Amino acid sequence: MPNTSPIATAPKNGSKVRVFWTDADGQENESIAQYRSADMLKALGGEGDANDVGWWAYVDSSTQKKIQPHSWAPLASDEEDE
Repeated sequence: MPNTSPIATAPKNGSKVRVFWTDADGQENESIAQYRSADMLKALGGEGDANDVGWWAYVDSSTQKKIQPHSWAPLASDEEDE
């Protein structure tokens, strides 16, 4: 596992980062995720609903899920286009 930092220190500018989170079954997960603010959601054509603000990650190739990560790490240079 790479050196991680508390999620409170992660960038919230829409950039993608590697996050670490625990699911409802207690399973530890690692995902590439992006923080979506209300302004970002509005710019993408949404309503900017407060329930949609937060960290989002793909849980499979076509499904995104809002997650509650506890820590993060920068992406490796070869992951930045994912």
